[in-house]
Amino acid sequence: MSQEKRISSKYIYFFGSFGGILFGYDIGVMTGALPFLKIDWGLADGTITGWITSAVMFGAIFGGAVAGQLSDKFGRRRMILVSAVIFATFSLLSMAAPNKGSIYLILVRILLGLAVGAASALVPAYMSEMAPADARGSLSGLNQTMIVSGMLLSYIMDFVLQNLPQAWGWRVMLGFAAVPAVILFLGVLRLPESPRFLIKSGDETGARKVLSYIRKDNGEIDSEVKSIKEASHKETAAAQKTSWSTLFSGKYRYLVIAGVGVATFQQFQGANSIFYYIPIIVEKATGQAASSALLWPIVQGVILVLGSLLYIWIAEKVKRRTLLLLGGTMMGLAFILPAILNALIKNLNPMTTLIFLCIYVAFYSFTWAPLTWVIVGEMFPLAVRGRASGLASSMNWVGSWAVGLLFPIMTASMPQNIVFVIFGVICLGGVLFVRFCVPETKGHTLEEIEEAGLYHGSKEPQEVKQ
Repeated sequence: MSQEKRISSKYIYFFGSFGGILFGYDIGVMTGALPFLKIDWGLADGTITGWITSAVMFGAIFGGAVAGQLSDKFGRRRMILVSAVIFATFSLLSMAAPNKGSIYLILVRILLGLAVGAASALVPAYMSEMAPADARGSLSGLNQTMIVSGMLLSYIMDFVLQNLPQAWGWRVMLGFAAVPAVILFLGVLRLPESPRFLIKSGDETGARKVLSYIRKDNGEIDSEVKSIKEASHKETAAAQKTSWSTLFSGKYRYLVIAGVGVATFQQFQGANSIFYYIPIIVEKATGQAASSALLWPIVQGVILVLGSLLYIWIAEKVKRRTLLLLGGTMMGLAFILPAILNALIKNLNPMTTLIFLCIYVAFYSFTWAPLTWVIVGEMFPLAVRGRASGLASSMNWVGSWAVGLLFPIMTASMPQNIVFVIFGVICLGGVLFVRFCVPETKGHTLEEIEEAGLYHGSKEPQEVKQ
């Protein structure tokens, strides 16, 4: 079988997860571009600022849902290629926005969001279907590493380009996003299709060929093909009855609620308020001009990358639930404690809040950030995986859009520390949700997880049995 190998597994995993670079870059790029855009266009309205920042996430709500369904029909690989083309096109159109064309820029970034949302749904699904069960957590964690690497790249580009004329600096920042999109397109041209999609489409020979690139021996391939076919037969039997309402039927309900719930909590916990607006947060906390605070995003980006690498190292050593519970608790405290300290200590050093935000980012980076996409990729049964992954992605982007839109409005009407307390309470709510609603899935095949769902769908959530 080894003589048939033409594509290395490293190449497959690298470009399979490279889509994360795209929406990681676009998540981060507005952090540096926004202060210069506000000066260039004279933006003072918090609502317009929020819409320009969050427009991508609004489009991603729909991109994730549509891509999930289309990938079930046309395949993960083909839809990733389409996403790369859309991303490159609308990145360049964002760069070409007419002067003070706020409505134009909002609309173009909404369309750009279709590609961002598609990538957020397709990449985890593709990676989880390519990875073996005993390495699925760490390999799916590559998606998060790519996302935060894209964010760090955008922060560095923002810092490097900050001395360009204001009318050009933010345009180059936005337009540069087309570069990773072109790299993704060229890389994915050589990627194989997911073996699960191929078997679902009746191409067992093609699936075996793909598995020969990424599995150790024929015995492992035979066992996996058998498991996939059994799961696929169950799907076929129920295919004509599958609809959106099927997601919440007794058969699948608790796994769908668990996966979608984690994806939703991840964004409403407020991480993107830091990633989008850290220069403005620094300005409010210290009085330093936002346009001169672009080293702070780089600090956050470095923490995120290091955290993602830590996650890859510990992914198969620590249970998913343990990491989510630890991360959510520490994130909640990091948001709430500064407000308590400010109430108790007069003239508290404003750097205290920024230090606690770094602690938040550190714990987020190796817990909720990567695990959300691991869980989205592995939690859902095959029969509803496309729809459920799309729904989870869309709900994740609803939270991202809401935080991006509302944060500047909220901070204009209430103290910044109180806004963070609200996010802290949501973090602790996420801890309770994981404690009572999310099963443990580490080390199990997708088919084993589905089988557990079939048995426990109408009962209280339980861990998948060893």
